[in-house]
Formats: sequence, C-alpha cells, structure tokens
Amino acid sequence: MARRDDEQADSLFDTQAEEAEQANAPLAVRMRPRGLDEVVGQAHLLGPGTPLRQLVERDVAMSLVLWGPPGTGKTTLAYVVSQATERRFVEISAVSDGVKQVRAAIDQAKRELGMSGRQTVLFVDEVHRFNKAQQDALLPAVENRWVSFIGATTENPFFSVISPLLSRSLLLTLEPLGDDQLREVIRRALTDDRGLAGVTSLTEPAEDHLVRLAGGDARRALTYLEAASYVAGREPIDVDVLEKAVDRAAVRYDREGDQHYDVISAFIKSIRGSDVDAALHYLARMIEAGEDPRFIARRLIVHASEDVGMADPSALQTAIAAAHAVEFVGLPEARINLAQAVIHLSMAPKSNAVIRAINEASADVRRGLVGPVPAHLRDAHYKGASKIEHGKGYQYAHDFPGGVVEQRYAPDAVAGRDYYHPTKHGMESRFSEVVERLRAVLRGGRQG
Repeated sequence: MARRDDEQADSLFDTQAEEAEQANAPLAVRMRPRGLDEVVGQAHLLGPGTPLRQLVERDVAMSLVLWGPPGTGKTTLAYVVSQATERRFVEISAVSDGVKQVRAAIDQAKRELGMSGRQTVLFVDEVHRFNKAQQDALLPAVENRWVSFIGATTENPFFSVISPLLSRSLLLTLEPLGDDQLREVIRRALTDDRGLAGVTSLTEPAEDHLVRLAGGDARRALTYLEAASYVAGREPIDVDVLEKAVDRAAVRYDREGDQHYDVISAFIKSIRGSDVDAALHYLARMIEAGEDPRFIARRLIVHASEDVGMADPSALQTAIAAAHAVEFVGLPEARINLAQAVIHLSMAPKSNAVIRAINEASADVRRGLVGPVPAHLRDAHYKGASKIEHGKGYQYAHDFPGGVVEQRYAPDAVAGRDYYHPTKHGMESRFSEVVERLRAVLRGGRQG
C-alpha cells in the first residue's frame, strides 16, 4: 500500500513538474499543436489520404526527412507524430550532439522496444549538420526499425543527407506559411489558455506588421508576439509596442498596394541606371517588408536579359543562381545571394538589344509576316518526305568552313530582316562584329 502511495506521489510530482516546465516554456513551445488537426499549413502533407497521415493512422514504423525553411513546423510535426502514435519522443540536435548521444538514444530505444514494445521517435534537428560518419551511425537503427527516425533540415537533403539514409526515408517538403496561416497562428496564441489567454490583443496594423516581420516563420511570429506582450502588459499591442519589443523599425510597405509596385519599379530602374547603392536600398527595403524573395529573384532573372543581355551574358547565370539559392537556402541567408546578383547586374554594362529583338520579331508575327517554312528546312525524317521534296537542298552547316554556309533560313515574308541590333557596350561589342560577318555569309554578301 505504501509503495502504491509512493508511486502515486511520484506520478503527481512528475505531472506538476511537467506543468511548471510548460508554463515557463516559450510561447512557440506552449502553442505547439497537440494533434495533426491542429497543425496550421502543410495541407499537402496532412490532408486525407496523404502518406504521412496514413503512416500515423496505421501506426507503422517510419523514417522521415522533413525539408523546409525555419519555422514551418518540422519539430512540431515530429512531436505531433510521436504523440498521435503514443511513441516516446527523443530529440537530438545536430548542432550540439554527436555520435555518442545518437548511440545512447538508440540503445535506450532498443531497450524500451524489447521491454515494453513501445516505439521511439528519434528526432534529429538540423540533420544536415551531421557529417557522413555521424549520419552513418543512424543507419542500423533505421534499417532494423529500432526507432522511427525523423530528420529535419533547412538545406537540400539531396546534397546534405547521405544517400543510404535518404533512400530509407520518406522525404517530405514543408512550405513557408502564408499570411492567412500566420494570422491563424497568431490569433490562436492570443486567445488560447496555453498562450496569452486573452490578456492582451493586437491591433490590425500591428498584426499586419508582425506577419511581415515573420516572413512565413511561425516560430518567429510567436517569439515576437511574446516579446511584445511583455512590453504591452494588458494594453493592446500596437505597431510602436511591437517595434520596441523586436527592435526593428516598421517598414511602411503594403505588398498589395501602390508601394509594392513603386518599390519594385524603383528597384529595377536603379539597377538599369547602374546605381548599385540605390538598388541595394530597395532590395533591403523589400526584404525587411517581408516581400517574397522568389518574386525578387524572378525580377532579377528578367532584368538580366532585358537590361543587360549580351553585354554581360554571365548576368543571367548569376540571377538564376541567386534564384536557386533562395529555394535551397531561404531567408535570411539568401538575402546575401540576392545582394550579390543585384551588385552584379547594377555594375554590368547595359544593353536592351535582346528585348528589342524579340519585340520586333513578335510585332512582325502579329502583323501576319509568317509565311511557310522553306522546303529545304522542313522535317525530312518521316517516310514519304522525299516524295514531296521536304529537306531537298538542305546544306549541313558543319560540312563548311567555320560552320556557316550561304543558305535561306527565314521564310520569304521576313527574309533579310534584322531583329538583333547589338550595342557597343561590354561583351556585346564583339557580337556586333560577329553578327555582321555571319549575315554576310548567310546572305551571300547581301546585307538585307
């Protein structure tokens, strides 16, 4: 009897300790969803019939790699999976832990599985920080299903996670939360008993600013909200209070209004005008306002061809590389890659010959200057093509000096028309001479 009383007392003490720990936990931890249905966003992973939901509902052993930007719910998802399946949840951080901690966690999981049959969810946060040897240490546990492994990474797992581990895991890609989803997270935290329990409120402008500052990161939104609640007390949180709490000035920028178009317009015109400092200012302004970095990257790719073009062909490569960096790395680090692209494009020699060339060609097509494809250029690979003389007379360019031969390529309607007019700027000055020589050979000395 005394033993039972002692066990009950220990259980009560553990419960009180857990409640005390929970009460002192950060708001983002307190508001962690308790089930799949409470998870905000990631509908593509959690909807009915999705692999993750089926794995949870069937309670089978699993190994997952969760890939997504910070604050998209990777840790939350791992925790919810363990709770939904009533498994032990063990978290290891690749930043501070090593092989010793991994092996200790696996040994404990094996003992638990052997003694009680209870599975363990081994969650490795930032698994990409483990080197190959450290990741190799996970393989036996994954292969033998001693644990349900869940690894979280913000980096492309095809580059950062070893192939044997990745091939044994289901790869799930998490997406940044949208503005409406962030608002749902924020409003729930304001009213929920686990959160701020209605002690304070948030003005609409402050909510808009908080959503912008969060940039799709739910954890950042709740961290800023909690800091602001300490400053506000029981008073409503306005933009001034929020600024004081997070020590960041509000950027007066409406992504849906005129400012959005004004700022991006000034950004592009500054790059076109070769004012690198102004361009960097507008880049920083957009990033601080929470502009989608993918939108910025897309504009840089267009600008690289529209305003730089063949004056510096590497500008397009830089812009595309920056766009890839946005996808692979995400903010805040990707702002550095975007800045490099902005500097490159701003300092590059400028030419609008590419856009003028395609615009002039399109204008002719719209005016009806099309005409049939010359017979010698038509497809001659199918049976019967020779009977209608398709391909007859075609001269294979590689059989001639320089790989160029006098031959008509354009239809009669636009024969001899010049669309590309190279400038003398940067590398395009070379192409100006090249295109003249090519046209002279192609047209037999005729210049149109």
